[in-house]
Amino acid sequence: MTKTLSNQVALVTGATRGIGKGIAIGLGEAGATVYITGRTLNPSQTQSGSLSETQQAVEEAGGKCIPVQVDHSDDEQVKRLFEQIDREQNGQLDVLVNNVFAGVSAIAQASETPFWEHDPSLWDASNNVGLRSHYVASIFAARMMSKRQQGLICTISSWGGMSSIFNAAYGVGKDACDRLAAEMARELKSNNVASVAIWPGIVGTEQIAEFAEQMKEQQNMDPQYGVMRDRYNWETPLFTGRVIAALAADGNAMTGTGKVQIVAELAQGYRIRDQDGNRPVSLRSLKFILPAAVPGLRTYPWLIPDVKVPWFMLLLGILPSPKI
Repeated sequence: MTKTLSNQVALVTGATRGIGKGIAIGLGEAGATVYITGRTLNPSQTQSGSLSETQQAVEEAGGKCIPVQVDHSDDEQVKRLFEQIDREQNGQLDVLVNNVFAGVSAIAQASETPFWEHDPSLWDASNNVGLRSHYVASIFAARMMSKRQQGLICTISSWGGMSSIFNAAYGVGKDACDRLAAEMARELKSNNVASVAIWPGIVGTEQIAEFAEQMKEQQNMDPQYGVMRDRYNWETPLFTGRVIAALAADGNAMTGTGKVQIVAELAQGYRIRDQDGNRPVSLRSLKFILPAAVPGLRTYPWLIPDVKVPWFMLLLGILPSPKI
């Protein structure tokens, strides 16, 4: 990988495992100094993933990694994190990736049951260390970036902001992440700081892989979940990392500020490939939608054009995005 970010400083929140770890590695591949946060510093038998393991992976990829143990539900800890970056990097922070999310377990437990059958705390589990933490981190990052009149804030969101995936709390939270990115972009534009919402596809994190294995064991599975069972068109966490690294190195990043950016579509534009050399397609492409509905077509991918369903059709529900 070309060291396009060798002079840049990045922060990835929630990077002990999963997509956050992949993003940190992708930024490290490009040569960035990467700060990472999470609650688990060292490997544990009771927790999967740790900051020290991510640090090792980032450094093996060619980057410099600085782990900082942070609980993003505590604003004071977040404030101290940015004070540390400010002090150690002489006020420089080029990239913030708002990724931390603590709602996975709550979502899994609430699966397939309506919102009113759960305690109101489900909302907080989905949107405290998630939506709110993204807002708080962005405040401190914007203060640093605006002084230098440059920077990029990426807020990891999902297709769940537009199409029902898990539950009401999750969907509203992701829709709000997209709006947060857009509103921050409007206010930051005069300071030359870009803000975008990032939509990965179906990312094969450890937790999603475990979920897919559980689904294989279920009987009479709803066919709309076939892409999960078959791992069709899955992305690795590194794919998102490589795309964000390319976006950070792009001198024209401000042209897309305030918008939703789809990882697979950015990858196509930047000619980026995933860890295995493949390039997953966008979930709004006919190359995904048709084979997802008719699995037999997956044997003949070249027969299907890479035509993207227009946004207005998705928003109007004329052709809803796939349930993942």
